[in-house]
Amino acid sequence: MAQRASFITRDLSSCAPVHAKKRKGGQLQAYEKTPRKMRKGDEEKELIHLLPIKDKTRLIPQSMEKPAKPEELEDDDGESEEEAEQDEEMFVGPSLSAEEHLEMRAEKLTERKERIARLGSAILADPHANIKRVKEMRAMLMETDPSVAVTVRKLVMVSLMEVFKDIVPSYRIRPLTQEEKAAKVKKDTQQLREFEEGLVSQYKFYLENLEQVVKDWKQRKHKASEAVSLDCYAGLAEVAIRCMCELMVALPHFNFHNNILVMVVPHMNDPARKVSEMCCEAVRRLLKQDKMGEASLGLVKVISGIIKSRNYNVKPEVLRTLLCLRIKEVEVKKDAEDLKQKPKIMKYQDKKKNLSRMQRKWKKAEEKLQKELLEADACESKEKKLKLHTETLNIVFLIYFRILKKAQKSVLLPAVLEGLAKFAHLINLEFFDDLLAVLHNLIVSGDLSNRESLHCIQTAFHILSGQGDVLNIDPLKFYTHLYKLLFTLSAARFTEEAGIVLQCLDVMLTKRRKQVSLLRAQAFLKRLSTLSLHTLPDAAVGILAANRTIMHAFPKSDIMLDNEMQGSGVYMPELEEPEYCNPQNTSLWELHTLKRHYHPVVRRFAGHLMRGAPSEGNGSLNVELSRRLPVELFEDYSVKDMTFNPPVGAPPNKKKDHFTIGHAFLDSKLKTQIDHALATEPDFATLNFAEHIKVPQNEPEPEMESGKSLPEPELESGKSLPEPV
Repeated sequence: MAQRASFITRDLSSCAPVHAKKRKGGQLQAYEKTPRKMRKGDEEKELIHLLPIKDKTRLIPQSMEKPAKPEELEDDDGESEEEAEQDEEMFVGPSLSAEEHLEMRAEKLTERKERIARLGSAILADPHANIKRVKEMRAMLMETDPSVAVTVRKLVMVSLMEVFKDIVPSYRIRPLTQEEKAAKVKKDTQQLREFEEGLVSQYKFYLENLEQVVKDWKQRKHKASEAVSLDCYAGLAEVAIRCMCELMVALPHFNFHNNILVMVVPHMNDPARKVSEMCCEAVRRLLKQDKMGEASLGLVKVISGIIKSRNYNVKPEVLRTLLCLRIKEVEVKKDAEDLKQKPKIMKYQDKKKNLSRMQRKWKKAEEKLQKELLEADACESKEKKLKLHTETLNIVFLIYFRILKKAQKSVLLPAVLEGLAKFAHLINLEFFDDLLAVLHNLIVSGDLSNRESLHCIQTAFHILSGQGDVLNIDPLKFYTHLYKLLFTLSAARFTEEAGIVLQCLDVMLTKRRKQVSLLRAQAFLKRLSTLSLHTLPDAAVGILAANRTIMHAFPKSDIMLDNEMQGSGVYMPELEEPEYCNPQNTSLWELHTLKRHYHPVVRRFAGHLMRGAPSEGNGSLNVELSRRLPVELFEDYSVKDMTFNPPVGAPPNKKKDHFTIGHAFLDSKLKTQIDHALATEPDFATLNFAEHIKVPQNEPEPEMESGKSLPEPELESGKSLPEPV
């Protein structure tokens, strides 16, 4: 038994004998299974057996003490409470006042700021050697001091964002293969690899930290170990989203950009207005600066998935961000010139047969030079760019057509119509007929607002002005819609819709002047002149500039400046058909009213149009006004910011106490009488207006008969009545 050490060291609770062999079918006695009772002082603690650890030579058993039950600790509660009270009395110091708390917090915050500044300066000074300092700075995101935790975490988030924006290279870092890791490289190359690997890992951890902050805010999750309250998580999450937006815009080429898109795009539809506007603005900036189209393609894919998954229940601003796409051309069917085979590179045998030795030498040098030039060309190929833009635009049109088909009464319809109006010239020719029919039905339905109807009209004419020129389609119904819509526009809100109206007029009348009749152009000219009477100055300037463009495009429309009528019929302004309202039998009398407008530019345009809109000579406009489009003039003289352009001059200091009489009075006697009347103070008691009339003494004064007036005085020869003042 002495030789068997397991007898001494084994667990007494084990019921298997060590020194005895097992008997076949033998049963253990009951007393060996029951635990032995010991005295209270000698009682051993119960053990819990764990899984053993396997060594090279043996198995090492593992065990732990079983925790005591709460019932066993009830007896010791009184003693433990007394001891705790004594400990608290020993360690509690004097209570601090509010000012002392603020001073202590300021000291802690200054210390943390200095540490962040030291770490950031060291990283930026030598990123390759100090890449491990990024981990130290990232560890400060777990600040546990409740007094400074929120501020320190915000500072660390923004500091790390700026650090990554500075040290990230201008290329994407790919993971090394096993062969590349096993190969021997130079010391500089190895240092570069270590830097890239550390940078990618720390960048990934940083993005995960930002994502976790946002998730905790969304889920209202409170961690017991955290020193930040739930109320402060909103500010932390806002800073985290701002950091992700900045990284998305600044580093579209680097790793994990698609992951950032997946995190940022859903917050474009966030209920918090500030967060939503921040994400939408970042997406617009990304689309405006993306020249190749890779980031735009990834972004459009994410937006399409979110709109579909949420059943089109998103904010219109999400769709309006797509208007910032920089897509001007896409892949179309190739022409015969593009289908021609490119000249192939000559093989060695062909060179040997057809070229001399010197020619082969020159040919070889030329091919080598062409290859080097292609490698040195850093810009991306045009074919790749067109391919990306085509794929992006296909997804955009898929979003638009889904909404037109399934959600016509959605709040997204105005944004869809704006997008179609911008990209309509890039739509495939096969969809033109169906799309025009859908737009016409939307206008006729009456469910659209004026702005949405204008976008439908604008989209239809953009379609017909691009590839639609080859189609034999008469858009007369869309001309009628716009003509009818002009008088329904509100003067108060017309400033918002005037830009769209001017764009529609440019596409419908100016660019399609060969397909537009003279009567239609005259009808629009008359209705626009009437509309300009009750609009604000900026819209009036734009409308008059559009009238000038129409008069130049249709020179025969200057007949409306004369009072004479042509043909039969009377002008019917209430008729909704521009072709049959007889516009040739009216005149532009509105220009005389506009010539007395309070805005100087409106007066100048009205006088210019009254003279027939000459390009040069008397009555012509200056270069600043004549060379600008109507939409540009409308934006230049906009009153959106409650400003007057040109600025209003200072009012006169003193009011005039006398009349200024110039050459308006041609009669000298009348002028003399007026001067005499102004010089002397009249006596109203003795005032006699018939004093100058000489009545013969023999003849009595004529009596006034009922219904008759005094005879008019005879004029002297060569004189006329004075003109009214």
